[in-house]
Amino acid sequence: MNIQSLDVFIVDLPTIRPHQLAMHTIVMQTIVLVRVAGGDGLEGWGEVATIGGASYSEETPEAIKVNIEKYIKPLVIGEDAIHFDAISTKVNRQVVRNTFAKAAVETAIIDLAAKAKGVPAYELFGGQIHASLPVAWTLASGDTKRDIEEARECLKAKRHNIFKLKIGIGDPKRNVSHVLAIKEAVGDAASVRVDVNQAWDETTALYCIEALEDGGIDLIEQPLPAWNKEAMARLTSKFKVPIMADESLCSVKDSYQVAKIRAGNVFSVKPAQVGGLTATKKVAAIAEAAGISLYGGTMIESSLGTAISAQLYSTIPEMTYGTELFGPLLFTDTITLNSIVYEDFQMIVPRGPGFGMEMDKEKVFHYTREL
Repeated sequence: MNIQSLDVFIVDLPTIRPHQLAMHTIVMQTIVLVRVAGGDGLEGWGEVATIGGASYSEETPEAIKVNIEKYIKPLVIGEDAIHFDAISTKVNRQVVRNTFAKAAVETAIIDLAAKAKGVPAYELFGGQIHASLPVAWTLASGDTKRDIEEARECLKAKRHNIFKLKIGIGDPKRNVSHVLAIKEAVGDAASVRVDVNQAWDETTALYCIEALEDGGIDLIEQPLPAWNKEAMARLTSKFKVPIMADESLCSVKDSYQVAKIRAGNVFSVKPAQVGGLTATKKVAAIAEAAGISLYGGTMIESSLGTAISAQLYSTIPEMTYGTELFGPLLFTDTITLNSIVYEDFQMIVPRGPGFGMEMDKEKVFHYTREL
């Protein structure tokens, strides 16, 4: 089915509470939606989410929209959606970097291609291996007592038994004490992990990771700046607790370099960060060949973006550390008519045509920001 039109929307979704990262606190999450249309009224929808304007990446929502409309759109109009890998290759040859913009367009094209075939998108990536995926929840109030209560509520409801804490802001020693208190409270009933969002230097990391490891923390995500791969490798070789690379992985080539020097023994895969679903599968293959475990990361997407990631992750043989696809639970509203289902500490992978989500266009237009 040939692509006849392409539209881009910047959408701002309010959150149920502030979500604090080292570089930004989210109270309104911005996502970029791409709609491509073929014949017979079929539409494909893609999504990427951004964090804090330019605080996480040089690709702001505004830049993503402009670069898609001016540089990528002309390359895809008239192409057959089923040739999505060839289209991505064409775009990559003429547009450097811009991974978020490329991912938004590619996912929309894949959605259209799968709908034209009447199959879930995961069928285009070799078929589904996992019907459901474990999902972590981020405890982000900053108040130890409140976070413990929230964790216990999640466990009681059988919604999450993996908890991540963002500890890149504030006094590192105090943050470590906060994390260890939560781990002591939940015990073996849950996996507790931390995400530093690149905030530490190597000296701080050496002290803090030792304390976290001794306290039973299961995973340390991106403790050092993305550029400092050699120091990440030193931490990986020194500690038993796994070190996970996230911001260090911004392309397929990055994943090869990180694997080559072992600058992490877990990869957090994110389609937007590496340029789309086809690139993510390549990153997963590199990790598998290198004996590196995988974790399905998030940019805190809506229900559409969550379904996109989930469908791809469901085709990867081993997602050893689960996923972080909690995005829809953080928003006060949704832009789809159907919802992601969470039960028994898992999210159920949507199974309908395309990515399995039906867009609520009234909500999309309601939350769309005009530039």
